[in-house]
Amino acid sequence: MKSGELRQKYLKFFEDRGHKIIPSASLVPPESVELAGTQRVLFTTAGMHPLVPYLLGQPHPEGNRLVNVQKCLRTDDIDDVGDSVHNTFFEMLGNWSLGDPASPARSDGSRRDGIGLGGYWKEEAISWSYQFLINELKLDAKRIYVSVFAGDKDAPFDEESYQVWKKLGVGENRIYKYGKKENWWGPVGPIGPCGPDTEMFYDTQPFKGDSLKRGPAEDSERFVEIWNDVFMEYDKQTDGLYKPLSQKNVDTGMGLERMLMVLNHAPTIYETDVFLPIVKRIEDWSGVFNLKSARIVADHLRASVFLIADGVIPSNVERGYILRRLVRRTIRHAAFLKIKQDFFEELAKIVIKIHGSFYPKLEEFQKSIFEELKGEEEKFKKALAAGIRQFEKIKGEISAKAAFDLYQNFGFPIELTIELAAENDKKVDIGGFKKELKKHQQLSRAAGQKTKGGLAIQSEQAAKLHTATHLLHQALRDVLGRHVHQTGSHITAERLRFDFSHSQKMTEGQIVKVEEIVNGKIKDNLKVSKEIMPKKSADEIGAIGLFAEKYGDLVNIYFISKTGKIEDAYSKEFCGGPHANLTNSLGFFKVIKEESAGAGIRRIYATISSKKGKN
Repeated sequence: MKSGELRQKYLKFFEDRGHKIIPSASLVPPESVELAGTQRVLFTTAGMHPLVPYLLGQPHPEGNRLVNVQKCLRTDDIDDVGDSVHNTFFEMLGNWSLGDPASPARSDGSRRDGIGLGGYWKEEAISWSYQFLINELKLDAKRIYVSVFAGDKDAPFDEESYQVWKKLGVGENRIYKYGKKENWWGPVGPIGPCGPDTEMFYDTQPFKGDSLKRGPAEDSERFVEIWNDVFMEYDKQTDGLYKPLSQKNVDTGMGLERMLMVLNHAPTIYETDVFLPIVKRIEDWSGVFNLKSARIVADHLRASVFLIADGVIPSNVERGYILRRLVRRTIRHAAFLKIKQDFFEELAKIVIKIHGSFYPKLEEFQKSIFEELKGEEEKFKKALAAGIRQFEKIKGEISAKAAFDLYQNFGFPIELTIELAAENDKKVDIGGFKKELKKHQQLSRAAGQKTKGGLAIQSEQAAKLHTATHLLHQALRDVLGRHVHQTGSHITAERLRFDFSHSQKMTEGQIVKVEEIVNGKIKDNLKVSKEIMPKKSADEIGAIGLFAEKYGDLVNIYFISKTGKIEDAYSKEFCGGPHANLTNSLGFFKVIKEESAGAGIRRIYATISSKKGKN
C-alpha cells in the first residue's frame, strides 16, 4: 500500500463515522496555541498540538468530531535518525472527539440525523481503531498487542480500556499494563491537557513466540507502535497536580511512515514510497555508499523542504537554527557519501513529486525552497573552510574544548572532526566532547524553560497585541499594496512580531503612514467581533489569513468595524483568537524595527502602550 491510498482510506473511514476532515496546520504552531496557555514549542510536534484551544473548551467551527493528516516535526531523537523507525519530519493520521459523549452512537458509527454527532469516549475510539486495523488494513489480529495505563498516585487503572480490548477479542496475554506514566500522553509542555492512553503494537517477528514478561516494551525492533488512543481527562497544573478537565477529549494518532512499513512488510520506514525514491537516487550518486548517511540525507532534506514551504528560513536562532542544522548535517553526510554533484535541487524535486499532490504548497513554493537550500549550502561551505583553517591551527591531540569549539562556532559535527583527525594521525577526546555537549544542552534547556521553551504569554496584553497584528496587517496592505500577506507572527509580553510578503525595505515614510493608520483605528474605538461562516463566504467578503494556509469548510472570522457589522469592517481575518473587545483599549502603537526575514519576506517588531511617550 502506498502513502496516498493510506491517507485517503483513513480519512474516509472516519468521515463515514461523522468526522469532519480538517486540513493539516503548518509546522509552525499557530499563535492561538501559544495564547491557550500551553508551553511554547518551535514546531508542531503532534497531531493534537494545533487543536489545544479546542481541547481546552473553545468550540471548533467544524464540530466535535474531526479527522486529518497533520505534518509534524521532532528533533529530540535526531541522533537516532537512520535506524529502522526514527525520522524528523513525519505525518500523523489522527481523529478527535472534543467533549463528552452527547448520546450513544450506533455500533457502526454512522450518522443518525444528517448533522454531526456529539463526542464519544473510550469504547468508540478503541473499537474504531481496531476495526480500521483489522477490516480496512487487513492486519493479522493475533499479531496486535496493546498496552493500557496501570494507574499511579495521580490517576487510577484504566479499567474501561482494558475491558473494551477484552470485549474486542484481544487475549489477556496480549494486553499489558504499564504505570509510572508509561501509558500516559502529555502535556505538550509542563502544564496542559493530558491523560491515560492505550497503545497498539504490531508484532513484525511472530516466529519468536509470545513468552514475554514486559510485552512490547521488551523489544522495540520487533514490536512497532502503530497507533495511540489518548483519553484527555486531566489538566496538569503548575503545582504538578492533575485536575479533571472541564471536558473529556479523545485524541488518537497513527504514524503514517511506520504504518506503511508494517503494511508493506518493509524492514524500515526508508523502504516505503515516501523515502525509497530519495534513498535510491542518493545511492546512485554516492561514490562511497553508507546506508545510515543516505537515510540521514533523505530524512533531513525532506524535513527541510517542508519547513521552508511553511515559511521557516535558515538562521542562528529558534526555528531557523533547527533548519540550518538539518541542512548542514545533510551537506556533511553527502560529503561522507562522496556525492560530487550539486544535489539539493534534484532531491528536493523528488520530495515535491512524492508529496506535492497532497501538499500543493510544496509545488507553489518550490522556487523559494531551491533558493534557500542553495544559499545555505554556499554559507556552510564558507564556514567549513574557516573551520578547517581553525582545525589546522590546533597543535597535538584534539581536546574536548577544541572539538566543541569547532562544533559550536564552525558547525562541525563531531564525525567531521574525527575524520579530519584520523587523516592527520590525531586523536579526539570524544568522551570529553560529549560531556561538553551535554553541559551545553542542559544550559540551553534551562534557559529555554525561562524564555524560548517557557509558558507563552496568556494575558489581556497578549489579546491586545493580537488585535494590533490585525490592524497592522490591513494597514500594510493599504500602504504597500494587496500583495501583502501574513507569513508568520509571534507575540511576547512586550511586543509583537509580524512577517509579511514584500520584496523591498520599507521607507521611513511608509512606516510612519502605517503607524498613523493603526493609531487612527485605535482612536476610532472600533469593535472586535467574531463570526463562524463557510470558507467560501469568507473568501467572497475578502477575509484574509495566514499566507497560503489551508482552512476547513467552516472558519472563524474576526472583524474590526465601527458598527459591529462585518459588511463595513476595516479588517477581516481567518483567526482563532483571542482579541481585545474594543480597539481603544490597545493604547499607542509604535513600530520599533523593520528588517528582512528572508527572500521576499519582511519583518516588523512593534509595541503598544498606554501613553504615547512610553515607546
